[in-house]
Amino acid sequence: MSFKDIMSRFRELKPRDFKVLAALEAGMEKFEIVPVDFVVAYTRLPREEAAYWLDRAERFRLARRHSTPYLGYSLNYFGLDFLALQSFVSSGILEALGEALGVGKEADVYEALTPEGETVAVKFHRLGRQSFRQTARVRSYTESRVQWLVRSKVAARREFEALKRLHPLGVAVTRPRAQNRHALVMDRIVGVPLAEVKGLPHPGKVFDRILENVSLAYREAGIIHADLSEFNVLVSGGGSILIIDWPQYVTVEHPNAESLLRRDIENIVNFFRRKFRLQASLDEALRRVKEGV
Repeated sequence: MSFKDIMSRFRELKPRDFKVLAALEAGMEKFEIVPVDFVVAYTRLPREEAAYWLDRAERFRLARRHSTPYLGYSLNYFGLDFLALQSFVSSGILEALGEALGVGKEADVYEALTPEGETVAVKFHRLGRQSFRQTARVRSYTESRVQWLVRSKVAARREFEALKRLHPLGVAVTRPRAQNRHALVMDRIVGVPLAEVKGLPHPGKVFDRILENVSLAYREAGIIHADLSEFNVLVSGGGSILIIDWPQYVTVEHPNAESLLRRDIENIVNFFRRKFRLQASLDEALRRVKEGV
């Protein structure tokens, strides 16, 4: 079943559905499989009633039942999505979820509507089990024993923190609005990934805009993207840009800050050289970022 199909059930859920989902969420910070006894203790529901709501969560595909090594349940991403969405809806931040804007290995982005009818974007971080070993090796905000649920929450929180620091300074990022669990609400995202652009009327100007914004983030906010490439720079029809995907950012105090900044700029320089034959010096681009010229 698709995410959109499951979301059609969102308004069918009762307060006790969310209570049981919250119990599974809390339990999964301690257990790979949450024992039924934990859910009973957390919710203070009679065991038979807790079993009913747990079975309902499984039927709604929000949790998975396990019979070995003991009877228990595990929350899945849809269950966590519902908890985050319930928080946004009850807080008056969101009214409805719309079409997918982008689905990736580590995040899904959807259009959404506010109660005032404004279109925004919702990003659900999804650091799945298959990527644990890789992300633990390359990202400082992950730890080898932290589960997918905690990892995704940390990613959303870090990205929200980065955007809150960058947007007021005028860096070309989307404005953050709210964050809950693994989900982030932000202004509507406009543009096409640079990697998918077939041609640019003035590639040199777009290249300059990217360096200017990387420089502003570096000099004014003390932040380095640390994963910058043609896949997370969006370009609009007018040539304006938007830099996305900030959960892996580091500060200038990070021990690897210099090498990470250099790698970011090298990725951009190599892309423009390869696709648009723009002859730019890496050392000169780095100097421009650091000195703001």
